[in-house]
Amino acid sequence: MSEGSLEAPTRHTIPWQEAEFTDPEKIDAELRRVFDVCHGCRRCFNLCDSFPRLFDLIDESESGELDTVASKDFKPAIDACTLCDMCFMTKCPYVPPHEFNIDFPHLMLRYRAMEFGEGKVSFAHRQMTKTDRNGKLATPVAGLANWVIKRGNGLTRPLMEATTGIHEDAHLPPFTNKPFQKRTASLVQGKNARKVVLYATCFVNHNNPQIGEAAQAILAKNGVETKVVYPSCCGMPQLEQGDIAQVAKNAERVSSELVNWIDKGFDVVALVPSCALMLKFEWPLILPNNKNVIRLSETTYDVAEYVVDIAKKEGLVEGLSKLDGSVSLHMACHARAQNMGQKAAEMLRLIPDVKVDVVDRCSGHGGSWGIMNANFETAIKIGRPAARKALETNAKYIVSECPLAREHIIQGIEKIGDPSKVSITEVAQHPIQILAQAYGIK
Repeated sequence: MSEGSLEAPTRHTIPWQEAEFTDPEKIDAELRRVFDVCHGCRRCFNLCDSFPRLFDLIDESESGELDTVASKDFKPAIDACTLCDMCFMTKCPYVPPHEFNIDFPHLMLRYRAMEFGEGKVSFAHRQMTKTDRNGKLATPVAGLANWVIKRGNGLTRPLMEATTGIHEDAHLPPFTNKPFQKRTASLVQGKNARKVVLYATCFVNHNNPQIGEAAQAILAKNGVETKVVYPSCCGMPQLEQGDIAQVAKNAERVSSELVNWIDKGFDVVALVPSCALMLKFEWPLILPNNKNVIRLSETTYDVAEYVVDIAKKEGLVEGLSKLDGSVSLHMACHARAQNMGQKAAEMLRLIPDVKVDVVDRCSGHGGSWGIMNANFETAIKIGRPAARKALETNAKYIVSECPLAREHIIQGIEKIGDPSKVSITEVAQHPIQILAQAYGIK
């Protein structure tokens, strides 16, 4: 048996269409095998709440070992996994190609796929994942929708908590009254050989189009021809719930359209790291024989990754000015999981004399996990070190590649007890907006 962590981790394809994948007995056997290894290792104890829950469960059992733990008691530890991939990417010494062959996040995904198939995912949870539908419904009545979901609305938020399970104090992203797709219908002509399809993502399209506008303006300024394309959501919300079949449908639809643009010489740039992760890595594991999916994965970039690539190969055009303050940059888990380095930090450091403090800790948000009543206080607790570090930098701008993580950090700062530090950080959510500001782009 070889020592762990001596080789780069590799991931197996996800056999979600095989009957054994959702077989309860086989899943339980694999859970027990993996949990026994995790209990003896414990390197992941400080990553998220899943591992402390698991270790406490076993430690407090009759024998202090897994043999006296009932399988029905595994669920709290499984539910606490946010599929951030940090245990697989940074901590676990037993990931493939090690003989123990442990992929904790994908095992949790397998369990959730079983639950989804058994109809155990609630109606409210399933409706939350329909981001495109929800965005389309909210757009014509954005003002009313934003009033309903606003924190502090004592009329609607307690009712939402009672009916959906969303914690009444959890930040929910406001909707735009004009989606990003409809703001930029025509091509922005460029002057160099690069051409880019901006994959809008459901968040940028329906919630914060300013992120997309900043990215498009920066690329146009640097001579890159761009086109905004958004066939549908990447499926990350469905993946969190175990609805792999829906993820596969989204992957087939999006990849078939985006490949047409790749054929025309366009690169694909995703504006949110979770979506880039799906296109690059998760989709090929779900549909390994789909040629469009594989080709798209090889031609997709995270937006910060792409800007840094331009800077290294052609150089950015002049015009970047100094900022009026420093930046606290949170590195999103799904940016780290792309294994591309700290591209957002590299991008921001292209700004003259900028001070960038990197917050390399979990925000605690975890997608839809952190907004639920059962998890919100835990999510705030997990994100407290990131919030405290961001606060200690005394930065004017607090941003994250994951806009939802950024807002969760802001909430964490509020709960630390210094709201005065929050009021000056609401200019931008994403680092691409900081670069646009340095370019003087409004």
